[in-house]
Amino acid sequence: MSERRKIECWLTDMDGVLVHEGHALPGASDVIKQWQAAGQRFLVLTNNSIYTPRDLSARLRATGLDIPEDSIWTSALATADFLKSQKPKGSAFVIGEAGLTTALHEVGYIQTDVDPDYVVLGESRTFSFETLTKAIRLIVNGARFIATNPDATGPSADGVLPATGSVAALITKATGREPYIVGKPNPMMFRSAMNKINAHSESTGMIGDRMDTDVIAGIEAGLHTVLVLTGIADDEEIKKYPFRPNEILNSIADLLD
Repeated sequence: MSERRKIECWLTDMDGVLVHEGHALPGASDVIKQWQAAGQRFLVLTNNSIYTPRDLSARLRATGLDIPEDSIWTSALATADFLKSQKPKGSAFVIGEAGLTTALHEVGYIQTDVDPDYVVLGESRTFSFETLTKAIRLIVNGARFIATNPDATGPSADGVLPATGSVAALITKATGREPYIVGKPNPMMFRSAMNKINAHSESTGMIGDRMDTDVIAGIEAGLHTVLVLTGIADDEEIKKYPFRPNEILNSIADLLD
């Protein structure tokens, strides 16, 4: 608790912390309002690269959470930020949805299938054999391979869906090239988020529901880590890992003053 009082900025995961299956979790709205009233800087983070921040803001508003789009940081935005720093105004063959294509467009990237600097893989619901074949051939011919996030599966009402990590594994098998992954658990995702809100690691907290992404990346980025038990983590899951968060809370509601 004494360490928590030093926190000036918060990063928080979205699914499993603020929302679950399209509904706001208890306490989430009140915590956001508390931060806003206190003038605390915060960002909502997600590895999902499908949606733009504007899309996500509208979806969150429908659950009762009033979070402006400039308070949302996605793996697509982090990927665009990384590529801008590596090769400004470069080119990329992009496999992904509006969240990723818009983010790359906004940093000045040309999206092309003719000799691109990068092949950038994000979340998509419209993968095609032709597109994957083109990506594989471009990587074999020298394009560098980037993926927005490592998640192998994603949730749906009908069960799990193959996600970016699964498709990246297919491309790696065909090319022998591993992608550089920008999203969680790469602490770069957190560092780029902190840069956006001018935050410092020693006074920033990270709230997540996963030991293998949120907590480990938070620890590696030097943040105060908070694990909530409203997502996939439980006591048995926590025991699997050799590291521990600074705090384990039942839900985000436990952060309310």
